[in-house]
Amino acid sequence: MGDKAFGIDPKTIRQFALDIKDVVDLGVEVAVVVGGGNIFRGLQAADAGVDRVSGDYMGMLATVMNGVALQNAAEQVGVDTRLISAIQMREIAEPFIPKRAKRHLEKGRLVIFASGTGNPYFTTDSGAALRASEISADVVIKGTKVNGIFEEDPMKNPAAKRYSQVTFSDVIQHNLGVMDMTAFTLCQENAMPIVVFNMNQPGNLLRVVKGEKIGTLVNMDKSTFYE
Repeated sequence: MGDKAFGIDPKTIRQFALDIKDVVDLGVEVAVVVGGGNIFRGLQAADAGVDRVSGDYMGMLATVMNGVALQNAAEQVGVDTRLISAIQMREIAEPFIPKRAKRHLEKGRLVIFASGTGNPYFTTDSGAALRASEISADVVIKGTKVNGIFEEDPMKNPAAKRYSQVTFSDVIQHNLGVMDMTAFTLCQENAMPIVVFNMNQPGNLLRVVKGEKIGTLVNMDKSTFYE
């Protein structure tokens, strides 16, 4: 939503598409899981008098809207893209079939996963961890609005120190809140590294993929330090 309070900002979506194109042009296979919080969050449902299950499905549909927007922006900058939805809507997106998704990636296409896991009570993080495991991804790269994982909320305490690298055990011990526990446990069990970085700074995605030390890396190694 960029600087807006709600909805889709075309400039922001285009910048994301350009950042992704830079990575795809390197020959890297890229799959993107989109959320829908800029349009509707399932947890908002209770405030609107909607039950949790219905609210979660509404949130999943919001991710499809974002997926269509990102697909359109990516194709406008020359990236061959396939939108895949966990909730079947064949006129808009392909159904999720792991082997087909992998084949798209092998052909150099950007794959966008929408609708989360297709089930209520699961977050976008869980959808990302699940899809990453299913397509045998090398790493989960989580784009946020802050520069990584901090000892405290940097929005509340600007002086909070950022971790450059932490282990899965560190995250649990210090309750760092990288992602919801279901998603985090799935990554841990599959030894799937996680990089948390600021996606709102143009070029950051490419820097992460090239191995520059920005954001925070979560992995199995015992090497934790502040930057």
